[in-house]
Amino acid sequence: MTAAAEERYAAIQLARADFYFFSRWMFLQRKSFKWMRAPHHKMVCDALTRVFRGECKRLIINIPPRYSKTELAVINWMTWCLGRVPDAEFIHTSYAAQLATNNAWQAREMVSHEAYREIFPETQLRSDSAAKHEWRTTAGGVVYATGAGGTITGYGAGKHREGFGGAIVIDDPHKADEARSDVMRKNVIDWFQNTLESRKNSPDTPIILIMQRLHEDDLSGWLLKGGNGEEWEHLCLSAINDDGTALWPEKHDIETLRRMEQASPYVFAGQYMQVPAPLDGGIFKPGMIEVIDALPAERIQWIRAWDLASTVDGDFTAGGKLGRLPDGRLIIADMARDRAGPDERDALIRNTASLDGKSVRISIPQDPGQAGKTQVLYLTRSLAGYVVSSSPETGDKVTRAEPFAAQVNVGNVLMLRGDWNDALINEMRMFPNGSNDDQVDALSRGYGELINRPAMKINPDLLKRA
Repeated sequence: MTAAAEERYAAIQLARADFYFFSRWMFLQRKSFKWMRAPHHKMVCDALTRVFRGECKRLIINIPPRYSKTELAVINWMTWCLGRVPDAEFIHTSYAAQLATNNAWQAREMVSHEAYREIFPETQLRSDSAAKHEWRTTAGGVVYATGAGGTITGYGAGKHREGFGGAIVIDDPHKADEARSDVMRKNVIDWFQNTLESRKNSPDTPIILIMQRLHEDDLSGWLLKGGNGEEWEHLCLSAINDDGTALWPEKHDIETLRRMEQASPYVFAGQYMQVPAPLDGGIFKPGMIEVIDALPAERIQWIRAWDLASTVDGDFTAGGKLGRLPDGRLIIADMARDRAGPDERDALIRNTASLDGKSVRISIPQDPGQAGKTQVLYLTRSLAGYVVSSSPETGDKVTRAEPFAAQVNVGNVLMLRGDWNDALINEMRMFPNGSNDDQVDALSRGYGELINRPAMKINPDLLKRA
């Protein structure tokens, strides 16, 4: 055997045994140039190898887009596993059926490649495996691809036996431009719970989720908070390391990453940093709010504005007390907030009004339709003696919040110290990608009411002291 032949034989044996080397070797064989790899690639390969060995049953990998996630975690991993275990059964899904099908087809093409057959000669495609979304090996292995929300009738993943028998592999279950929609996110989570999880042929069938973060309550966030009751191993890879260096400088150097962050802080925070809002806030910069221990001894124009909910296990009802000083500064003085049904919610509004006193105006949103008018009429009557106004919400949440956010971001908003401060600051920081936005909605409504009413006359002496 020549030296070149010996070297190739050694490479083939190493590719068979080691997933990371397999990925590097097959890249070279298929594309005729070396893979521009980085340390995070080995981290991903090591985590996936632990799944194959049975050391991890539930794995979440958060990683920026175009950082080799699909090639490694879907195409390469499924084919390497099928080489080691030819009868393994996989279900692969992505947010679009076309993407999942394309990944499955690329995996099929790899199994057909002559370099793959050198490594795993025993893994052969069935002659009738021509469908792009589903193909099988002669040993009984299968790869089935579908989009999130699709049907999986008649297919299962894994084997009911000792050792590895396949897996469910999820790659980007959410479409980026739909992730802010509560309905669309919930649809994906419901499908995961009600359809995908039930396709495990064994309780030990591994599930791998690899995705970029898009929202605090995307599938990854929901699972990490215990959504399905299982413990998930988490590999979180940010485009910028903790020491300020680039994760993959050959792909994006640190200067490029900072420009990307500046250009689109929301997208960058979620998709590249795996934090679904900029750390210092996006629309809101709550670090600009000065926390005070006592109200100024000046006349303050007050309003308590409400954002209403009607369930005990979903959104909060929130009422923010917002004031305007003679010099135009704003003060957040209180936040009433609770998850309550209609009766408890209405009692909260009445009791809060009693505590505020009749000098504090009240603003209530009016839902569309006759039911909304009836609700406002009922609340207004129950608040007899108070100044109550109501109006429909117009525009999306972000548009409504931007005027108030502008005041926060220039340091024109004060906040009275209280145990409710942290929840409000965290909500502002995450807005609009957080789980809740009720406090922001309430304060945005309150600010709109304040600026749409005549301002108080300003004492010239106050201006001299300012």
